[in-house]
Amino acid sequence: MARNLNVSASYVNLLENNQRSLSVKVLLALTEAYGVDWRALVNDNGATQLADLRQAVRDPALSADRPDLQELRAALDHAPRLVTQFLELHQNHRAMLGNLQHLSKPGAKPQVLVTSPEAAIHDFFRQNGNHFPRLEAAAEIAREAIGGKRDDIYANLKMYLHDTYGIDVGVKSVDDMPDTLRIFDRRRGRVGLSELLDPINRNFQLAHVLALVSCAEQLDDLVSTLGTLSDAGRARCRVELANYFAAAVLMPYEPFLKLAEKNQYDVDRLAATFGVTFEMACQRLTTMQRKGAQGVPFFFLRIDRAGNVTKRFNATPFTLAEQGGSCPVWNIHTAFAAPGVIVPQFVELTDSGQFFTISRTSDRPVLNRHNTDRRLVVALGCERTHVKRVGYAAPFNLADDTIIAKIGINCHICPRQACAQRAHEPLHVNLSVDANRRGSTRYES
Repeated sequence: MARNLNVSASYVNLLENNQRSLSVKVLLALTEAYGVDWRALVNDNGATQLADLRQAVRDPALSADRPDLQELRAALDHAPRLVTQFLELHQNHRAMLGNLQHLSKPGAKPQVLVTSPEAAIHDFFRQNGNHFPRLEAAAEIAREAIGGKRDDIYANLKMYLHDTYGIDVGVKSVDDMPDTLRIFDRRRGRVGLSELLDPINRNFQLAHVLALVSCAEQLDDLVSTLGTLSDAGRARCRVELANYFAAAVLMPYEPFLKLAEKNQYDVDRLAATFGVTFEMACQRLTTMQRKGAQGVPFFFLRIDRAGNVTKRFNATPFTLAEQGGSCPVWNIHTAFAAPGVIVPQFVELTDSGQFFTISRTSDRPVLNRHNTDRRLVVALGCERTHVKRVGYAAPFNLADDTIIAKIGINCHICPRQACAQRAHEPLHVNLSVDANRRGSTRYES
């Protein structure tokens, strides 16, 4: 084999033992010598699965003697179906813990363990690396066809929708649309936008409508891969994919990534340049995963005052809470007390390593005087290994480990000992109790 590939026998041995990666030269030699389709040797989903596998084996429910990175890569290469089943089992285990948490509430009724639409959509985006090349390509074509400067995007979008698809756009009063921000009447070819929407959100809503009429086939193809998801779940996923297209139209990939890298991921600078909100720019940063032109891998999370997760996207190993009750040690909640101020923090999860995060408030459109405070908080984070590319981390002493806050997903599944913020005993870990000693919480000694 070494002679056929024009390499040394020792190099083949390293390849067989997963101590070397296939180079392009060797990949082409394998194709030529053995007639193997190179696509069969390249696992596009490998990076995501490796991250998921690393996270799963760090689960406190498993032995502390964890396999190293080489063993995990070997498992992916030699037993991919076993890895897939193991990850499914781990996901079901986490779902079971969530169900136990629900059943522990007074009056709770037994529930069948099913994946929620939100979780299925999150997993679908993550399995695709939070990047959809077909939608990116369609958005680039649409943006070129729309033409004009960024500050004329609203008028140009209106003109493009009218000239190309026969769709008229009008701004409606609150009296005409009391509880709605946008209505698209496809049959009549009309879009109604609420006067409550600011110019930025009007642009985004029109770009969303453009996705529905120009990318229907691409959206159908992507949604069709969701398997047994309910009709409502598929509709929700379609909305998220249309939002993805809208963001790609307003923030084209190459210029957006170029400016992000140049300014060390200054979100406010990105938002100002591309005429979008802070939240839109944060979410767009999670999609900068094009092969050969990748940005910093980020996760994105949005919560309300009660801690409910209202949106989440992930291009990292960070474990995002699906429901409320996130860790109070993480300062994402502190951002509510300082509206408009970016709150940075280094954190460490029990099963996913160390991350750098920024949190800031995001305001919602106000419908009337009764709901003036509709403020949410968005968080953006990346692995600690990428922080030198992120300007928000510059003031920190990266050599000081005391800057790391030890966090968990929530108390019910967090195994941390002696955490002063613990509100519940974990469901799957027994904390030591000594009647003669009072620890930092009433759940442990």
